Amino acid sequence: MSDLRDEVRDDALVDRFVDDYRSAGLDDATVALLEYAHKLTRTPGAMRADDVQRLRGVGWDDRAIHDAAQVIAYFNYINRIADGLGVDPEPAPA
Repeated sequence: MSDLRDEVRDDALVDRFVDDYRSAGLDDATVALLEYAHKLTRTPGAMRADDVQRLRGVGWDDRAIHDAAQVIAYFNYINRIADGLGVDPEPAPA
């Protein structure tokens, strides 16, 4: 979480985000993108066209949605490769 804290520079927001991003006070577009990322990560077979339409409805354009899907899928791929090879997670910075 130190990377997120360094980036955001608002410990209270990070704490709210960690507890529940849906009620952390984030804007609707950000919450929708986080929900999309969660669904794509946890239940990729359940993704439907209306998931993309929801992102469009809160202001994301097709390029941003495409980029987000690529990044989300890439990190899921890399994590699965690391898990499959038994790679230990990097230790948290001190």
